[in-house]
Amino acid sequence: MSAFKNLNSKDFLIAPLELNKGFRFEGGSALVSSSVEIDRFLGGESATNDSTGYLLQISQSAVYHSIKQLYYSNYISGSNGNIQNAFTQSQNLDGTFDGLIPSNAYFNYEPSNLDPKRYFPTGSYSTYQLEGGAYGEALYDIDSYSNIVVTPKIGVMSIPKYMFGDFIQPNSISIITTSGSYKDDGEGRLQRINSDGSLIYVGNVIYEHGMIILTGGTRTEATNEMGAQYGENEYGNGIYGGRTVGNNDIFNFVRDTNITCSFSSSYTIYETQYKCTIGESEFNVSQNPSISSGSEGALLDFSTKDYFSPYVTTVGLYNDQRDLLAVAKLGQPLATSATTDTSILINLDRQ
Repeated sequence: MSAFKNLNSKDFLIAPLELNKGFRFEGGSALVSSSVEIDRFLGGESATNDSTGYLLQISQSAVYHSIKQLYYSNYISGSNGNIQNAFTQSQNLDGTFDGLIPSNAYFNYEPSNLDPKRYFPTGSYSTYQLEGGAYGEALYDIDSYSNIVVTPKIGVMSIPKYMFGDFIQPNSISIITTSGSYKDDGEGRLQRINSDGSLIYVGNVIYEHGMIILTGGTRTEATNEMGAQYGENEYGNGIYGGRTVGNNDIFNFVRDTNITCSFSSSYTIYETQYKCTIGESEFNVSQNPSISSGSEGALLDFSTKDYFSPYVTTVGLYNDQRDLLAVAKLGQPLATSATTDTSILINLDRQ
């Protein structure tokens, strides 16, 4: 048997609850397993016919240009990938406007208003004259004169939605390859950990899309000398004109089978709390049929005494049509009070 009482809007509260779960995968085969499906792509500006990806085969050019448009379109000016200045317009007296239409108004999914460090390689860095000129076309473009033209390359790691939930937890990413270790700084910037423990910015993380992008970081003006250095503190001891990360690092980021990747996911569920209040004058008669006797259902003597108090063991939640939607079981029977209100809090988790 049961007794009913209506709940008002003031009787329930909906609150978000953020849940986090850490993941760690070792080896390239672990990343592409059917239960994980983390893919890696090599992006190249002119590699239109070269496919990339382990689970999904797409062209390197498509990877390069889609990443550029989605996440770096506001930060590209010239071949060095410098931050683009905002275009401005002036209004004339007749109500018309002069000037360029703003083209850097795209939303590039910046996680904060801090310096995003979004460098994107857009031009050939340098041409080097080498004997033989054979470093493998997967990394470099080689012309007929045995010159190596270091063309733009990027590395992309794509984590599926069902793995990271709402977004990757900031400051949780750790990636280790044979050529380097990488971590995020919690503000959407990917850092490389040098052998001396120092950090340099080499890419970006789009937390809400599960995208980890290795672009190579800032670089100096192009040079024709191998091993050129422009100050190790700012640019690193780069072998290709001072670049902090070379194409070989990006190649290993994408294709290394000894890679280790760890991160934490973030997923929000909503907890609804229902406050079921029993007034001091409510439900003071037990609904248990064992306290009655006879064909007329007369109450037994002990249930009419002042010391008798009914106990609550179960609370059911019903809709307007009195369809039972949820059942809450108390850990132990709860005695109602004849002098004060009794409140039972029910927490219901839902997506």
